[in-house]
Amino acid sequence: MQALELEIKNLIIETLGLEDLKPEDIDSAAPLFVEGLGLDSIDALDLGLAIQRRYGVHMSADAEETRQHFRSVRALAALVASARGG
Repeated sequence: MQALELEIKNLIIETLGLEDLKPEDIDSAAPLFVEGLGLDSIDALDLGLAIQRRYGVHMSADAEETRQHFRSVRALAALVASARGG
């Protein structure tokens, strides 16, 4: 799971143009929105599209379940791993 978390951290950095961050700067358990990384709703849309493209994971933008998946890198990694069947 750590390799997948690292992959997702790199995806976040690339997708959102956060060149001043390195993957090790992002805590896998920290919130992605408001506190933590401080992402906003536009970032969520961009990141959601990137995850759909890279991993083939489909999510509903307004589902409460989707909000839970986007709470941290670790939660996103669990979603991707689950979609992969592992």
